Amino acid sequence: MYNSSHTIAGNLLLTVVVSLFLGFIIGYPGWTLALALCLWGAYQVKQFNRLQRWLMREDHTDVPESNGYWGELFDEISRDQKRQIQRAQSLRNVIHRFQQSSAALSDAIVIIDAQNHLEWWNRAAEKLLGMKTQTDRGRSVMNLLRDPRFVRYYRKSQYDDPLQLTSPVQKDTVLEYRITRFGAGDRILVARDITRLKQLEQTRQDFVANASHELRTPLTVIRGYLETFLDQELPRPMLRGLSQMESQSRRMENLVSDLLLLSRLETSAHVSDELPIPIHSMIARIREDGLVLGQEKNQIIEMDLEQDSALLGQESEVYSAISNLVFNAVRYTPADGHIKLRWWTDKEGGHFAVKDNGPGIDSIHLPRLQERFYRVDESRSSDSGGTGLGLAIVKHVMLRHGGKLTISSQLGKGSTFTCHFPHELVIPAAEKVRARQ
Repeated sequence: MYNSSHTIAGNLLLTVVVSLFLGFIIGYPGWTLALALCLWGAYQVKQFNRLQRWLMREDHTDVPESNGYWGELFDEISRDQKRQIQRAQSLRNVIHRFQQSSAALSDAIVIIDAQNHLEWWNRAAEKLLGMKTQTDRGRSVMNLLRDPRFVRYYRKSQYDDPLQLTSPVQKDTVLEYRITRFGAGDRILVARDITRLKQLEQTRQDFVANASHELRTPLTVIRGYLETFLDQELPRPMLRGLSQMESQSRRMENLVSDLLLLSRLETSAHVSDELPIPIHSMIARIREDGLVLGQEKNQIIEMDLEQDSALLGQESEVYSAISNLVFNAVRYTPADGHIKLRWWTDKEGGHFAVKDNGPGIDSIHLPRLQERFYRVDESRSSDSGGTGLGLAIVKHVMLRHGGKLTISSQLGKGSTFTCHFPHELVIPAAEKVRARQ
């Protein structure tokens, strides 16, 4: 801020005092004061005009020469302008360095303002997303990236999980989108090329699928011969051994079937088409199968189903997810236990929950329950006949339908497994009836 030891008020006061003193000496104090004030004012106007002309010039290096407070003012403004120029140059250097470093990145980086308009992007965004500096600046991001899945992901404003989609300009390139909020509603979009990772994942999936498919035929033959031998009159030790072999072959067949199903679910991130699902009759049918599975345990399986809503999706996949949850509850809930199946909807979507009063699960196991072959208790899982892939199947079914699986459990108080379907897949029951006619 300008702070001068010479002030206009002090200079004016000195001018008035001197002019009055001279005026009294010559006998015309009023005229002398008026003349002195006119000269003082003319000098101020002249200096102000010099300042104005100097500020209006583009080149401020030639500072006007002056004395007193006007000279100090000129010098202070000049020094302040030099500081501003230095700061501006420093900011330009920082921006230039940022642009250089971001341009060198292989990931596409896009800055989006609060109105969803494209503000800036790096060179990789032009290659991976097809953005053009001449035409796309200021356009809405949803006008450029028009995939409905990206639009839904962008609008829901929940960016904890990334989104994987094919590049809009390179059909053989798979991109992983991540969005981060900053400032007053602005966003940074980062698109990463994960084609190589997807290819490696596809190779793994193909290996599992091929190996499982090749195992299915010999297992079917082995089990067929074992069943034939068990129908014969054989010594008891041999029958006991053949029974165990038949039981293990059945378990291996179930494992192969689950591996094939899981491989099929992993082939794409989304369902190909969404059809109405008879969710109420499906749950009732699975309940009956659960009662048969646990008939020796005398369990109670209760249903609480909201009748005013239905669901869109792949019926066979949703059946696999729900049946896995129900059958797991039947296997791990002790005799005379209670299992509750519930279907309801709210503003967030549709929900199916399986609640049991079984032994519960320690919280340290909950983050890993949906991993393939992860077992809380190896011996108990083996005895129950599970393959260790049930929850992994449920997880992938929910991901393909845009939902998620949540698990809550406490030791000694049972467990609750809940499938959350997005609201766009929930339809009124009347609409489901019309769609099936």
